[in-house]
Amino acid sequence: MKPLAEIEQRLDALEAGASGPGPGTAAELVELGEAVLEHWVSAKDLVPTQETREGFRLLALHRQGCTDDPSFNACRETCRELAYHHNLITSDPQHPETPQRQMMMTLVARHLFLFVTGKMQVAALGDFCCASRPIRQQAEPQEIG
Repeated sequence: MKPLAEIEQRLDALEAGASGPGPGTAAELVELGEAVLEHWVSAKDLVPTQETREGFRLLALHRQGCTDDPSFNACRETCRELAYHHNLITSDPQHPETPQRQMMMTLVARHLFLFVTGKMQVAALGDFCCASRPIRQQAEPQEIG
């Protein structure tokens, strides 16, 4: 498994423009996302799946990571957005928006990295006050206005 520090260094390099836009970099960003999710799944004492969902191992790993932790669903759309940008870039690498799409994909991969590493430190990360009964019940009433 690729160390988290190595994943972070590679994301730093990609944000700095270390690779030109194209399908190879898009595939690498999906792989970095997979590597992040492998850490999450392993931390839950599970063996990271090799299966795919909708053609992406990334999405299968996310699904596996949600087992017994519904708050992990907070990064579902982040994973789907990585897959979406991968598909945009690989379907038309010469598109004029490919550089912007790759930068967005890099930022999304960074977001996934930050969420997962943060959640590994603070289990409640992803429990939103508008959807989490325990957080709402513990909140003190605030005067508005």
